[in-house]
Amino acid sequence: MTESFTTNDFGIPVGSDQHSLTIGPNGPILLQDHYLIEKLAHFNRERVPERVVHAKGGGAFGTLTITNDVSKYTRAAVFQPGTQTEMLARFSTVAGEQGSPDTWRDPRGFALKFYTTEGNLDIVGNNTPVFFIRDAIQFPDFIHSQKRKTGSGLRDHNMQWDFWTQVPASAHQVTYLMGDRGIPRSWREQNGYGSHTFQWINAEGERYWVKYHFHSNQKQEFIEANGHEGFSADEANEMAGIDADYHRRDLYEAIEAGNYPSWDVKVQIMPYAEAADYHINPFDVTKIWPHSDYPLIDVGRFELNRNPEDFFSEIEQAAFAPSNLVPGTGLSPDKMLMGRIFAYADIHRYRIGANYAQLPVNRPKNAAKHSYSMHGSMSYENYPKDQAEYAPNSYGGPHADPQRTTEDNLVDVEGAVMRSVETLRPDDGDFNQAGELVRNVLDDAARDRMVGNISGHLLNGVREPVLSRAFQYWKNVDAELGGRIENVVRGAQSDEHTSDTLNAPS
Repeated sequence: MTESFTTNDFGIPVGSDQHSLTIGPNGPILLQDHYLIEKLAHFNRERVPERVVHAKGGGAFGTLTITNDVSKYTRAAVFQPGTQTEMLARFSTVAGEQGSPDTWRDPRGFALKFYTTEGNLDIVGNNTPVFFIRDAIQFPDFIHSQKRKTGSGLRDHNMQWDFWTQVPASAHQVTYLMGDRGIPRSWREQNGYGSHTFQWINAEGERYWVKYHFHSNQKQEFIEANGHEGFSADEANEMAGIDADYHRRDLYEAIEAGNYPSWDVKVQIMPYAEAADYHINPFDVTKIWPHSDYPLIDVGRFELNRNPEDFFSEIEQAAFAPSNLVPGTGLSPDKMLMGRIFAYADIHRYRIGANYAQLPVNRPKNAAKHSYSMHGSMSYENYPKDQAEYAPNSYGGPHADPQRTTEDNLVDVEGAVMRSVETLRPDDGDFNQAGELVRNVLDDAARDRMVGNISGHLLNGVREPVLSRAFQYWKNVDAELGGRIENVVRGAQSDEHTSDTLNAPS
C-alpha cells in the first residue's frame, strides 16, 4: 500500500492528526488552527437533522437546590446556599441513531441546563468521569470509528478496536465501557459527571479548579438488590428486542407516577496553584483526580419532577453547550473542552438554526437578555425597537461590563506555538488509572463480567492485526485480565475452527 499523508479538504498537508495548535503544551488552542476549525466544522455538518452524536435520548425538567455553603469557592449565584434553580436534564447514548436501542453498550450523555439568575449554565458531560481522547482534533475520527462503515452501512467492532488500540489514551474510558457501567439499568440509576476540569472563581477573584459529580440516589438500591450496577450483556440484548426505548420509557413513566429521581451534586476542588505540580495532568479528560487527594464536597441535590409537554420542542430542540458559563465559573486548558467550546454552539446553529437561543427551551428564563444579535433564518423575537443596532452607541444601548464576568480567568500560560502533548508527569501513563480501576475498584465478579463483555465484543467481527493489538491493549491495562481475554477468544476461535473442520465435506 502506498504511504499517504494527511491533507485538508483542499489538498494542503496538515501538521498533525492528534494535536491542536496551542501556546505551549497546556496553552489555549489558537483560532489560526484552520485545520482544527475545518475538521470540527465539517464534522458538525455530517448529519441532517438529528444530532451528530447523542442523537437518541430523552429528558425532563426539575429543580436544583443548594444545601451546602461553597461560596468560598465560587461567586456564581446558582451555587449560593439555599438557592433553588429550574433546570433541564437530557440523557442519551453517544453513537446510536434516533431509532437505535437504548440498551446498546455505549457511554451515556448527561447534559444539564440550569436557568440561573445570571444566565443559563450548561454542564455537558457523561455517565463516566473520563473520556476516550484528550484532544478535540481526534473527535471526528473517534466518532467515525464508532458509527457505520460507508460501504455496508453497518457498525463494525473491528474499526472500533482499530481506533482504540492505536489511541492508548482511550484505555481508561474503554475499561469503564466494558464494565458494569457500560449499560446502565436506567437513566435514573446512573451517576453523571462534568468529566472535564472547570474553574470556579469566588467573590475575591480567587480561582479554583473543579470537577462536577452527580450521584444517583436510585443507583445504590439497584446494586443492593442485584449485586452489581447496570444490565448484563444478555439482559441488555434481550431488552433491545423487547423495548428499544426502555430508558426513555422508564424515566417518563417514573415521573408520571410521581417517583421523582434525584442526584446528589458534589464537587472536587483543587487550589489553583496545585495544578502546576500535581502528579498527573489535572486538565487531561482521560484521567480522574483520586478522591484521596481531593475528597468530594457536598453542594446540593437536583430532582427531576416534570416531563416535557412536547418532546420535540423541549427535548429535541434543547441545545446544550459547555460555552454557556455564568459569572463565577470558567474553563480550564483541557484540549477536549476548548474544542467543544467551539463545536457545540456551531452545531446548534447548523442543526436548529442561527436563532436557536431564542427557542423557549434554550432562552434564559430568570435572567434578562440584552443582545445585539439580529435577523437570520427563523428569528422568533423582534429586535427591541428603541435599542441601537450596534455597540458602542450614544443612545443608551447595553454595554459590556467586565466586572460582571469571569471569562478572562483561564490559566497563566507561556510558550511556543506547537502541536504537542505535555511531557508526561510521574503518574500520567495512559494505562495507569485503567489498571487501578480493574485491580483496586472492581471485585472478582465484576472482573469476570468484564472478561465476558470484552471477549464477546472481540468475537463479533474483530480480526487481525487489530485482534492481537486488542489483547496487548488489555495486557497493558492489567496483565492477568488481558491474558484471560486472549485465552477466551483464542479458545472460542479454536472451537469454531474444529467445528468447521469436522463439518467440512469429505
